[in-house]
This record gives sequence, structure tokens and C-alpha cells, in this order.
Amino acid sequence: MTEANTVDATLRALLADVLGLGEARAAALTEDSGLFGELPEFDSMAVATVLTEMEDRLGILIDDDEVDGEIFETYGNLLAFSLRKVTD
Repeated sequence: MTEANTVDATLRALLADVLGLGEARAAALTEDSGLFGELPEFDSMAVATVLTEMEDRLGILIDDDEVDGEIFETYGNLLAFSLRKVTD
């Protein structure tokens, strides 16, 4: 399994757990799937939890100044951000 596949699987599991999406809904997310504002489960409170879980599960540190709304627009954006952080 490549690092990108590992990050993708971890991110999907994280969203399934934190948002209560379940494995099937998390697995169905595509690069263009909307997150914040599209999924009712993904509200402002969930953002903080997702960021914390990303740090824990991916072993990364996310600075406040790195976070903007664009990251949470789509699953693809969140995955790309996660991959950048893991490879930093």
C-alpha cells in the first residue's frame, strides 16, 4: 500500500468515525465530494475534531495559519492537504 493510499484510508476512517458517516458513505467520497456546507454532519464543531484527529492519526502538526475554508470544501482538497503535511 502506498503512502497516498494509506493517508486516503486513514482519512476516510477518520471521517467515518468523527462524523458518524459509516464506512460505506466514507468509502463513496470522491475527490469532488463536498464536505463543509455539503454534509450536514460536517459543521464548525466537527472541523476542530477532524483537525485534532488528523494530527493524531496521521502523526502531523497543523498550525492555525495553515487552515482555511478551502481545505474543507471537498474531500480532494482535504486529502491533498493531508498528503502535503505527511510528506513535509
